[in-house]
Amino acid sequence: MPRLTVDGSTIACADGQTLLEALQAAGIGVPHLCHDARLKPYGSCRLCVVEIDGHTRPVASCSEPAAEDMVVRTHSPALERLRRTNLQLLAADYPAAAVTDQPELPLHRLFATYGIETEDSHPRTAPVFRDDTHPYLGVDMTRCIHCGRCVRICDEVQGQSVWQVWGRGSQTHIAPRVGATLLESGCVSCGACVDSCPSGAIYDKRSPGTAERWTRTTCAYCGVGCQMDVGTRDNRIVQIRPADAPVNRGHLCVKGRYAWEFVNAADRVTSPMIRRDGDWQVVSWDEALDFTAAQLRAIRDRAGADAIGLLGSARATNEENYLMQKFARVGLGTNNVDTCARVCHTPSAKALKEMLGTGAATNHFDDIELAATILICGCNPTECHPVVGARIKQAVRRGARLIVIDPRRIELADHADLHLALTPGTNVLLLNAMAAAIIEEGLVDADYIAKRVDDLDAYRAFLSDYAPEAVAGRCGVPAEAIRAAARLYASHGPAMCFHGLGTTEHLQGAEGVMCLINLALLTGNLGKAGAGINPLRGQNNVQGGAHMGCDPATLPGGQSFQQGAARCEAVWGKPLPSARGLNLMEMTDAAAAGRLHALWAFGYDVYLTLANAQATGASLAKLDFVIIQDLYLNETAKTFGTVFLPAAAWIERDGTFMNSDRRVQRIRKAVDAPGEARPDWWIIREVARRVGGDNGTLSPHNSGERAGVRGFDFDTPEAIWDEVRAVWPGGAGLSYARLETENPHWPCPDEQHPGTPVLHIDRFAGFERAALRRIDYIASPEQCDEHYPLLLNSGRTLVHFNAGTMTGRTPDIELQPTDVLDISSEDAERMGLADGQIVRVVSRYGEAELPLRVGPSVQPGQLFASFHDPRRFVNRLTSPVRDRLVGTPEYKRTAVRIEGMDGGV
Repeated sequence: MPRLTVDGSTIACADGQTLLEALQAAGIGVPHLCHDARLKPYGSCRLCVVEIDGHTRPVASCSEPAAEDMVVRTHSPALERLRRTNLQLLAADYPAAAVTDQPELPLHRLFATYGIETEDSHPRTAPVFRDDTHPYLGVDMTRCIHCGRCVRICDEVQGQSVWQVWGRGSQTHIAPRVGATLLESGCVSCGACVDSCPSGAIYDKRSPGTAERWTRTTCAYCGVGCQMDVGTRDNRIVQIRPADAPVNRGHLCVKGRYAWEFVNAADRVTSPMIRRDGDWQVVSWDEALDFTAAQLRAIRDRAGADAIGLLGSARATNEENYLMQKFARVGLGTNNVDTCARVCHTPSAKALKEMLGTGAATNHFDDIELAATILICGCNPTECHPVVGARIKQAVRRGARLIVIDPRRIELADHADLHLALTPGTNVLLLNAMAAAIIEEGLVDADYIAKRVDDLDAYRAFLSDYAPEAVAGRCGVPAEAIRAAARLYASHGPAMCFHGLGTTEHLQGAEGVMCLINLALLTGNLGKAGAGINPLRGQNNVQGGAHMGCDPATLPGGQSFQQGAARCEAVWGKPLPSARGLNLMEMTDAAAAGRLHALWAFGYDVYLTLANAQATGASLAKLDFVIIQDLYLNETAKTFGTVFLPAAAWIERDGTFMNSDRRVQRIRKAVDAPGEARPDWWIIREVARRVGGDNGTLSPHNSGERAGVRGFDFDTPEAIWDEVRAVWPGGAGLSYARLETENPHWPCPDEQHPGTPVLHIDRFAGFERAALRRIDYIASPEQCDEHYPLLLNSGRTLVHFNAGTMTGRTPDIELQPTDVLDISSEDAERMGLADGQIVRVVSRYGEAELPLRVGPSVQPGQLFASFHDPRRFVNRLTSPVRDRLVGTPEYKRTAVRIEGMDGGV
């Protein structure tokens, strides 16, 4: 650890630090403008200069390595004169009104510190870029001081390269690289340039004031789990900034940074309601809760506990999901509890649990920077997990190799060594062919297999029918491309795999993930840094919701009943239900058959988001009682709801989320919930307190100690979490006190344990050796024919999220007002269709109307639609096909035709 003398005092610094980093760590302030800790040293502003013995001139501390025995002076009279001179040069053509309006900006604070007055005396001769067209970002380059931070952060962190330095000398100016406005420039609206700009030349347009208080919390969109600081004033959010945390390293996407105004939406429901005679009526909490408890008890008494289904939420905290499954099992006596993980990543959990022993990602996001090869299979990280997508893009720029397996030409395909544009639904064919090539060409990791893998001989024989040349025609990928991908993955390691819903939402979703695990086992890409099989979870707490026990077949901690039943029964003081529980899809089947009478869903719009909406609606219509707990009257509530319980948003409550790489992270209340909205855990607790025990009596809501279901006397989320830790050995070390300053990866069995960033290093979870799985390809029954000749795929886009419940109530709607249907230029020309034209898309199950977008992203014969706009309701089109092992709907493959709005094309 180098030691150096600074202004007469000795300080120590870490190896590899720059001098500026060492000074900042020691609390020694040195002015700077071009420096940003997220960026490579630049050294252009000459404000951070210091004097170093042995150097004849001042040295830029931001680019000078700290070294043993350095003698440094930071604020000598000569340095201060130099800094003042440099600031005066900046002030000569700087708008004085900007300093007056925003004295808090870094440049303006330096002007004040050094007594510099702006003059506006040297009008700029270079072009000045101004832009007010973007809903979130404003640009006024009269404030630009040419520090280059906007250019560099867009290039080095986001990887979008929107900004460019134009001209030379007095004509130097910064403007977008392409397009006349930000909206035309390829900007992804991450706000990194705003966050870095020291002068306000690029600024947030929608910040309604300066924050009085900042609260650290976790983003409530995708499963990356970015940390953020929420600025508030007068109980309202005024700004969100990225936190310098391990997951996101000071970066956010457009949704995390800007899409928060939904909490103040005009249609936010803030009072409990009961539907009577077809109309919603506002009622008190006591009336709503008593009514809910009475109806649940009556149905249980009449039809049995298994006539009730409960759905946890990927939008809610770990604590709230834990409480919901506990209420199902202890309060009602049923294992009928599930989450929306059923329709996205339950196939991942199933495959990883069965083959490796733990149903979660094997590695953490920091391994992106260590991977030599990255395999992307059926996910689109730059749009659906943008911060991880940016890290992957930067890793490729630094030399990592990239393989993209996706029917569409997603953004990362433009950066890839290989893009395998397979036909949707043929993942098993393609991945088996890659495995066959690896074995045939002698690319297996023989040492790893000898130590840790079984059934290679049987697997080799099984793959004899899956040589690349044998399957190329059926999966739509040339045999040589399959072999090239196999060679790259097997030979250029460590190789890290990310997969998403393009892998899981198929007839063979879970089996497709098993095929990815086979590839990792064959090549030894498990149990080490820079490798592994890693599902990118779609929503903020998909991993946590299911892991807390909102799954009919597992208990908290992802434990099987055999593993965890005794522990849970000891803590809960009651035996678990013995009957097999229903998953979400089985609940809809049971409702259609008249066996399920009630459904409680919180933070989940079942009708809008489940596949085959017509069948889903018919099932929901047969229920006697539907409880909706949400922020708004969602589509399920509007059509089928009986009682509505208004919930607090994520930013209005405390708790924890669990991200995709197994970190448990705190969320913290930043503002009060509006009206009578309450946290989900409070609502579940109050219903539990009102549902009587086995004696058949209803508990009075106003009784002193409340005689409802035992074990629901929690007063804080922390108290709930402490019980979670008592029943989940792998999370016992994750106390709230520890989570204040750390975010370890589970398993973390005690508070001295460092956490487990990489799983399966020496052994798999519960066993020493893993077996290769022989997965035969089974074609989906959803096939094209003369009536439905096109294959529709569906998914997300960058600026919107899932059903648009949140982003559709923010200015993100200006960036993309509605869903669109992507079609190839060849198909559009053949059918006489034009870009922007509204068409009717018809499947065997329903129809939807969408505007066309003609372009190169999809192959001829295929279509792609996003599903964020409830007015378009794309799930009217999707099929009843489900995953063979866990029931996940096959959202990614639907046969359709296109009709013109006048009746046909």
